[in-house]
Amino acid sequence: MYARFFKRIIDLCIGVVALPIVALLVLILGPCIYFEDKGPVFYNAPRVGRNGREFKMYKFRSMKTNSPDLTMPDGSTYNGIDDPRMTRCGSFMRKTSLDEFPQFLNVLNGTMSVVGPRPDLVREVELYQGNESDKLKVKPGITGYAAVYGKRNASAWHDRLKLDVYYVHHLSFWVDVKIFFKTFSTVFKQEGIYIDDDQTKGQE
Repeated sequence: MYARFFKRIIDLCIGVVALPIVALLVLILGPCIYFEDKGPVFYNAPRVGRNGREFKMYKFRSMKTNSPDLTMPDGSTYNGIDDPRMTRCGSFMRKTSLDEFPQFLNVLNGTMSVVGPRPDLVREVELYQGNESDKLKVKPGITGYAAVYGKRNASAWHDRLKLDVYYVHHLSFWVDVKIFFKTFSTVFKQEGIYIDDDQTKGQE
């Protein structure tokens, strides 16, 4: 009952509350993003959501326009602290997670939830192994179990996928509440924003 009905009601309530914050961030960050390299303010990232349906995930653009797609040896997206594709404004937004706020628009339109597995690219979904595709049984989230308990990007991609699957199999109101409030401390401490050194060795 919670996953099918009440979770959506909670998403809508949080999304409506967050909407003025998103609008304020657009007014403040929008000009900074645009004037740094005259590129678009938003990056409408294609992602795979519930039941394998593709959707556009809204983010503030944190990288230079026409940046190449860099990947890790396991096929996941590269996200290093020394990423040359990152703009100055984008680096600040990434550290503070402000680039993720437009995803509350996805929450309102029903393609995402506040809490759920972080969505992957189409090419990443094609690399799933075993039961990792179980993460597609629920809507992706702005924050999730792997994001707050799995050191975010600092953990290996398939380790994060295991945590995503664990979340799907143990989804409940109280699990979502714990994830939601732990997100604040994770963002405040700026934990796991970038991949660790061991993962980047495969890039060298």
